[in-house]
Amino acid sequence: MERMIYQELLAWKNSPHRKPLLLDGPRQVGKTWILKEFGKNEYNKMLYINCDNNPSLEGLFRDYDMNRIFRMLSALTDVSVTKGDTFIFLDEIQELDRGIAALKYFCEEAGEYHVAVAGSSLGVKMNQGTGFPVGKVDKLHLEPLSFKEFLLAYGKKNLVSYMETAKYSELIDLKEMFVDLLRQYYYVGGMPEVVQNYMETQDLKQVRKIQKSILSDYERDFSKHAPKEEVPRIQMVWNSIPGQLAKENKKFVYGVLKSGGRAKEFEKAIVWLMDAGLIHKVNRVIRMKKPIKFYEDMKAFKLYLSDLGLLGAMTDVSAKDVLVNPSVFEEYKGSFTEQFVAQQYFAIRTDGLFYYTNENSTCEIDFVMQGEDVFAVEVKAEENLRAKSLKSMLQKENELKGWRFSMSNFREEERFVNVPLYLCGEWMSAYFEET
Repeated sequence: MERMIYQELLAWKNSPHRKPLLLDGPRQVGKTWILKEFGKNEYNKMLYINCDNNPSLEGLFRDYDMNRIFRMLSALTDVSVTKGDTFIFLDEIQELDRGIAALKYFCEEAGEYHVAVAGSSLGVKMNQGTGFPVGKVDKLHLEPLSFKEFLLAYGKKNLVSYMETAKYSELIDLKEMFVDLLRQYYYVGGMPEVVQNYMETQDLKQVRKIQKSILSDYERDFSKHAPKEEVPRIQMVWNSIPGQLAKENKKFVYGVLKSGGRAKEFEKAIVWLMDAGLIHKVNRVIRMKKPIKFYEDMKAFKLYLSDLGLLGAMTDVSAKDVLVNPSVFEEYKGSFTEQFVAQQYFAIRTDGLFYYTNENSTCEIDFVMQGEDVFAVEVKAEENLRAKSLKSMLQKENELKGWRFSMSNFREEERFVNVPLYLCGEWMSAYFEET
């Protein structure tokens, strides 16, 4: 399964300023698999240890004597460690006492060794006072498969190569194929186990069964890793997200959780879910000007799940509705289409996604992004485009530029581009790579 992060791993390996690598991301997005593949392909030797429930590692970091630590790791795995030749991969590092803090010493005293760590809920662990070694690690983040990675897993390498030529107007003739593949991605989503099973069996019932299993695993994590008093509130926030996204105004409303619900009651639960990588928070901005962070309103926000397929599983949307219904994109335009665009964005960038409403909420822009310019982004699930918000904002703000992701064909005008929904990830990736 080809993942775009592989090129970033190669850049890390070859960097003269390489530090120990920390790969984070939600559970079950393929962190272990990609690092094992990388170690197997790019090094002569790989030393792999799973730190979860491993009594042999007790006391590994009782001190930070690197010579002793490397001897112990070699003895446990029967792999001799040599500089620049061995990939040292400590998995589920958060389960090891002082494991995350040890990265500082790997950096300062053993910088010539190639060390990588990964784990689930690393953000949660790092916010529990584990002594994160600021400035001593290189960080990469892995999300569920993007639509592009889904196409590669489907064996559509030539189609992806054609997308990458950026000749978007020429892809109109392939629209029917893209729409069919997009429907499948809407249902399957990007969790690697789900995608792999679907590619091998095409069994839609099994797809949903695996998605439900992943959701159950996540909910068990609430009880395992979260403070006991926060678990009910975490569950309430988590279960509310599909309904919050289905509203016409997708701003997160605490009152949906319980009558009289307030921020101070649920903000810790939201932060926990964010730290676990299970949700993304998109804050409102009150103006669309550079630098966009100056205009951030952190009291108003939307919440998106990490994966589109899991959203479908939480709402029990049927395979028939997604794969056969001719109006699927219009009917699920609220939750599914914005979730899709957000997921493609977070596959390439970890932050910097916002949305806009004016003070009286009479004008809303679905997303706001900043590169060399600020972009007002409108998301439409259909071809019939009548919304006026984007047009009016472009007339009002002379420096603002507009992108519309819709089912309409590619069209480029001054300060405005319409990009087919199925190409939005490639469009954003190409733009932000250049900037």
